[in-house]
Amino acid sequence: MIKIYAPASIGNVGVGFDILGAAIIPIDGTLLGDCISIQSSNTFQFNCHGNFSDQLPKDIKKNIIWQAWNWFNEIIKKKIQISITLEKNMPIGSGLGSSASSIVASVLALNQFYKTNLNKKELIDIMGKLEGNISGSVHYDNVAPCYLGGLQLITDDKNHLTQKLPIFDNWLWVIAWPGVTLSTSTARNILPLTYDKEKCIKNSRNLSTFIHALYTKKSELAIRVMIDTIAEPYRIPLIPNFLKIKDAVTKLGASTCNISGSGPTLFSICLNFSIANKVKKWLEKNYIKNKKGFVYICKIDQLGARKIRI
Repeated sequence: MIKIYAPASIGNVGVGFDILGAAIIPIDGTLLGDCISIQSSNTFQFNCHGNFSDQLPKDIKKNIIWQAWNWFNEIIKKKIQISITLEKNMPIGSGLGSSASSIVASVLALNQFYKTNLNKKELIDIMGKLEGNISGSVHYDNVAPCYLGGLQLITDDKNHLTQKLPIFDNWLWVIAWPGVTLSTSTARNILPLTYDKEKCIKNSRNLSTFIHALYTKKSELAIRVMIDTIAEPYRIPLIPNFLKIKDAVTKLGASTCNISGSGPTLFSICLNFSIANKVKKWLEKNYIKNKKGFVYICKIDQLGARKIRI
C-alpha cells in the first residue's frame, strides 16, 4: 500500500495574486491536509472518510480523485483496477487549497503505484490541469507549494514553472477558517475584468519589494508591502466584518491580516508565540461560526507532499 499526505496551502500570500503560494503545517503536529492510500484490487474501489468527506460530489466522475485515476489510465493506455482511499481532512471552499491537497496526494500516489516515473514538470502540469477542472482555469499557486513545500513563486517560464523563495523562519502564520464555505468561482467572478495602470504599478512594486525583502532578510519591509491591491478590496463584502477583524488582530500585535486564497480563511503573521496565541484565542471567539471551524498556529511546511508510514 502507498499512502501520501499533501498539506494545506495559502494562495496569493496577500501580495501575490495567482503568483505566490505557501504550504503550511500547524506547530502542534496536526496533519492539516488530505491523505490518499492506494492498493491493488480486483475492481475499482473508492472509499472516503474524514471530517469533510460529506462535502464531496456524489457522482464519482465529478470527483477529482476519479479524474486523476482516469488520467493515469490514459497515460499508460490501460485501465488498472485499484482501491483508493481518501482521508478528506480539508474543508472544501475554505481558501486553504482543499482541492489542491487531494489532487497532489492522488497524482503522487498514482505515479508511484503505476511506476510511471513522471518528472516534476510533468507532475505539476497534470496537477494544474486537474485543478483547472474545478476552478475553471489552470493555476498553480496551491498545487505547487502543496507538492514542493515552502513558499513558491509561479512563473511563466515553460522550463521552470515554479521557483522556491526564501522565507523567515520566525514568522508564525495564524490561520482561521470560520466553518463556512466560499465558492472559488464566486470569489473570482467578483473581481474586475480590467485594472487601472496605477493599481497595476502599485501591485508590481509591492510584489517586487516583497521578494527583494525575502532575499535580503528584511522581515519588517516584507511585512509592510504585503498589501493585496488586486483581490482583497473587492472580496471584503464576501467576508463579514473583515476590516473590523483585521483592525482587531493587528491591535493584538499581529503584523498582518489577509485573506487566504479566495477565503473565507484568514491568515495573520505574528513574530512571537505570545502574540500568535492571543490572536488565535481572539479569532476562536470572534470569527469561528460553528464546531467545524478551526484556528491553527502554523509554520511554513518546507517538505510539501510526502509518504506517510502505514
